[in-house]
Amino acid sequence: MKKMDYQNVKGTQDYLPKDEVIRRNVRRTFEDIFIQYGCKPLETPILNYTELLASKYGGGAEILEEMYTLTDRGKRDLALRYDLTIPFAKVVALNPTISMPFKRYEIGKVFRDGPIKTGRLREFTQCDVDIVGAPSQIAEAELMMMALDAFEKLNVQVTIQYNNRKLLSGVLEVFGTPIEKMNKVVLILDKIEKVGLEKVLAELSEQGISSGSVKLMEQFLTEKNNRNLDYFESFAAENEQARQGLKELKELESYLRYLMVNEQCEFNPFLARGLEIYTGTIYEIFLEDKTIKSSIGSGGRYDHAIGGLIGSNEKISTVGISFGLDVIYTALSLKEMNSNNPSVDLYVIPINTLRESLFVAKSYRRQGYKVELELGNKKLGKALEKANKEKIRKVIIIGEDEVRNNQYRLKDMITGEESMVEFRY
Repeated sequence: MKKMDYQNVKGTQDYLPKDEVIRRNVRRTFEDIFIQYGCKPLETPILNYTELLASKYGGGAEILEEMYTLTDRGKRDLALRYDLTIPFAKVVALNPTISMPFKRYEIGKVFRDGPIKTGRLREFTQCDVDIVGAPSQIAEAELMMMALDAFEKLNVQVTIQYNNRKLLSGVLEVFGTPIEKMNKVVLILDKIEKVGLEKVLAELSEQGISSGSVKLMEQFLTEKNNRNLDYFESFAAENEQARQGLKELKELESYLRYLMVNEQCEFNPFLARGLEIYTGTIYEIFLEDKTIKSSIGSGGRYDHAIGGLIGSNEKISTVGISFGLDVIYTALSLKEMNSNNPSVDLYVIPINTLRESLFVAKSYRRQGYKVELELGNKKLGKALEKANKEKIRKVIIIGEDEVRNNQYRLKDMITGEESMVEFRY
């Protein structure tokens, strides 16, 4: 019989215990922060109707090209979700009695048949928070503050870049960008930090944008003062979209200053975000040390999605933020932050005393300790090697002599110090 060469599907990955411990810690940290901020848990299906995910309120043309599609036995067109945002918008659209403002969090698998790079696979986990029914920029400020709190708990230094799609679109209107080319131009500008000025200008020309408009965009891209909101006053005076965007940015900036996090949050006038659903504030989170150059979290305001899904022109204030668990895990692995964080507090080594050792392990677990009991019948030397390798500091050794004396031996693997502890079996 021919031996099968089993391999993971390209873009998927197994996480062995050492890796999964870090991932679970990240997940728990985010969930604790979400709950601390008053968010309610929600779970949505991985399988959705293609029509829902492909609606104009979905991910936009680029993501739709990466969507996994399939059919069921009833020949219905289905797709795997590529994010958690549109399934959430569907829940709100189908449940009009939900009390507003509604703050939900969801942690779950999503799928994209796209390029594979560091921290980005084709099956990955997102951690999302969305707020419905809060029109003020205070919602954005709270989500950005929440992100900073979460990464501080993980001991990861980050910077949040933010912008406003209204401001960017208004500026481009002033430059004479045709409405039908607006989304494409926005996406091209979003690449400025990745591909550089010359490539961006070349792509704009390829889109048939007039040389006069391209020249104005070049001046905008190279203007030294374009990171200052005052620079945009002239655009706001000339264009209503730019005026609204600038007003929202000033409101957001006032909250960030008051919270004293404005140095960790940077205005970036070229930030666009790829998804077409965004209608206002947008933001992306980056590692300060640049060990991973792509964003490790992102989000923004999308006020038209829920109304659009129910066939209404109603504007329903909605803003969200999403964290990529896998890319954050990769960042933590690159920093080797797990080197001094053992997964257990105590390692119990029985020497022909399995029953008594099981009882000691049970007693410590009931006190809240994380305890591993050696079940592989390792000799003492091999067991101590394992403790050193896995950086477990405290080891309990229980032999027949210890049992007779109602004691066990407690060993500190760092100092080498040993002591006998009284215990009743």
